[in-house]
Amino acid sequence: MRPTTRAETFPANTPAASQVFTTVLSHGPLARLEVARRVGLSPAAVTKAVRPLIEAGYLVEGVDEEARPALGRPASLVRVDGGRALFIGVKVTGDEIIGVLTDLCCRIRVARHLPLPDRAPKTVLASITELVQRLLTEVDDATAPVLGLGIAVSGDVDRGEGTVRYSPFLEWRDVPLAELAATTTGLPVTVDNDVRALTVAEQWFGAGAGLSDFALVTVGAGIGCGLVVHGRVVAGAHGVAGEIGHVTVDPSGPLCHCGNRGCVEAIAGEAAIVRQVRVATGAELPDADAALALARAGVAGARDVYARAGEAIGRGIATVANLLGPARVIISGEGLVAYDLFAEQIRDAFVAAAFGSAAQCDVRTRPLPFDEWARGAAATAIQSFITPDTGR
Repeated sequence: MRPTTRAETFPANTPAASQVFTTVLSHGPLARLEVARRVGLSPAAVTKAVRPLIEAGYLVEGVDEEARPALGRPASLVRVDGGRALFIGVKVTGDEIIGVLTDLCCRIRVARHLPLPDRAPKTVLASITELVQRLLTEVDDATAPVLGLGIAVSGDVDRGEGTVRYSPFLEWRDVPLAELAATTTGLPVTVDNDVRALTVAEQWFGAGAGLSDFALVTVGAGIGCGLVVHGRVVAGAHGVAGEIGHVTVDPSGPLCHCGNRGCVEAIAGEAAIVRQVRVATGAELPDADAALALARAGVAGARDVYARAGEAIGRGIATVANLLGPARVIISGEGLVAYDLFAEQIRDAFVAAAFGSAAQCDVRTRPLPFDEWARGAAATAIQSFITPDTGR
């Protein structure tokens, strides 16, 4: 098994070089002139930024034989060598952890799942370490080094400190997860909120690529929101920017675990939906699948609960559109399995609550399995490697 200590640093030592690299990573292969146009630099500045990256093997340049111009030589394009380095991403849920081994372009090479016997920090750390070791066994001496580990956790996460301040689903407070995981795995570790991590992956490789302003709203166990403003994922001064799950949409609504009433999450979160369907129908429901089955069977009380959830989500999305004016809002998360039951209510509530041209925001759905959330964690590790002060 390959040693897990990082033996190198990324050669881009200026913001311009990092910007050039991430542009090629997201949109390449690109001609140097196109890179210059996209990042707003001179061709000479791009050449200066590209040179050490090519010398170190992170970028490669070659002729695109399929894009010959009408006159002159074939176009020479710059692209990222995905095989130059490997990264690991881990998504922690309430009952399992999901790990992926990716290349530098964040393409998943291997994915593994490991059940969690309990949610205590010591148990989760041991499981993360075991999963990382399993993924490292997939790396032989002929492949690239593993240069970082990203961990995605729900809740209030201080990425700069690598600390989980509060995770209601894990029942954690002030857990220095990055320091602990770095000690047990030997890898540089980035810890971030799971929705923000997924937002990084969507910004670079998904439905947000090429957009300077967009939001990612996740529905499921909780209601989360990742924000990209002027090309940067926004965490805010205290790391909790985008918490639309705790926007009040009904002041007389159900009590939320945050202490307020009528939050989006208290109406549309998975646990809230199950609880409300139980009350509405009198049925003993073991889980969200059972609640969904009742609604799909046409039980009126159950369907009403999903309709109210859709309205709450729509109002929450409208709040984001009114405040930030994103070009697009992407809806994802495991809760999309019930999308047919509340899609109309989301759309109607959004249109009703969005102000003026904010209603023109492109709202679209994008179902993503948990492997993609782990890929988001790997994307944060790649981001930290490229720009070491990210999140600080």
